[in-house]
Amino acid sequence: MTTVWFAGGGTGGHLYPGLAIARALRQARPEIRAHFIGARRGIERDVLPATEFDHTLLDLHPLYRPRLWKNWRTLLGAVGAWRALARLEREQHPRLVVGTGGYASGLTMLFAWQRGIPIVQHIGDAHPGITARLSARFTREAYLGFPEAADTLPHGACRYLDTGNPISPPPAIHPDPRRARERWGFPASARVLLVFGGSQGARALNRTMASWVEAGIPAELCVIWATGKGQHEAFAQHDRADVRVVPYLDPIADAYAACDLALVRAGMMGTSELSAWGIPMILVPLPSAAADHQTKNAEAIARAGAGVHLPQRELDVARLDGLVRDLLGAPNRLQAMADAARTRGRPHAAAEIAQRISALLGPQ
Repeated sequence: MTTVWFAGGGTGGHLYPGLAIARALRQARPEIRAHFIGARRGIERDVLPATEFDHTLLDLHPLYRPRLWKNWRTLLGAVGAWRALARLEREQHPRLVVGTGGYASGLTMLFAWQRGIPIVQHIGDAHPGITARLSARFTREAYLGFPEAADTLPHGACRYLDTGNPISPPPAIHPDPRRARERWGFPASARVLLVFGGSQGARALNRTMASWVEAGIPAELCVIWATGKGQHEAFAQHDRADVRVVPYLDPIADAYAACDLALVRAGMMGTSELSAWGIPMILVPLPSAAADHQTKNAEAIARAGAGVHLPQRELDVARLDGLVRDLLGAPNRLQAMADAARTRGRPHAAAEIAQRISALLGPQ
């Protein structure tokens, strides 16, 4: 049995890519055992027990930059976690460590480097976080969700590969948009805007959408609006025949198939899925995202011609209404954006990354 450690978490963007890669690796090499290492305080605490993978959760903490006095927790947790990793290494003898980002991955990659265990990374955003930038100095390969990330990473022994972010790929034959719209109760000829802000929703997007619906959206427009579970009750009264208000989208493929345009945050996973489906984007980055990485994502997508970057400070009903009308009224521009998005799409990223890892591990 060959063991590979997957280290990362804290947020879904640092956990779900690892799960996708691990599943693709297991499909390619059934004899490989993936063991996940994360933090007790991250999203992995709730997600990993429901998966098929063995896992170890450690007392890991981020660096508390504004409140430096709280870093004693980080140091104390790191000492205990290092000891736990040493015990786990003696039991499992991992052949490779896959870092997927966030504070939950840093210590494990440092441990692997100190013990001579090869390291690879998945780096999902256009602007890599501090963990990715530091650990890239002793990483063999890094798989980039945004090729622009290579511009801010150290160049040396690490090989950077533009693989894209691991997502659930669109079907080989895309669903018929007209039938997809009818399943939502919309006219087959309707123009459809998809709105979502991640699993928790985006309050700024939700408030602007509520005001826009009350003021009057374009007559030919229909909207699929996912508020996030925690915010659905506050906005559910806006649900009607041409505006479907739902807490979340599962399966989201039904919404992707129906829409012409998406209003979204600029997280790496959502934008990667939209790119793979060839859906033009209006991107409103989360201003409080670490190191403003969502703005970097939005800027990269806008430069590629696949979306429009709309900073949250500029988001209001008048601006949104005008932008949507302009885009839907310019079919050639919208098609060019869709083509640019599709060019950036990497629907088979997980399988490609798994093949790279398999090659590093050597033959069965």
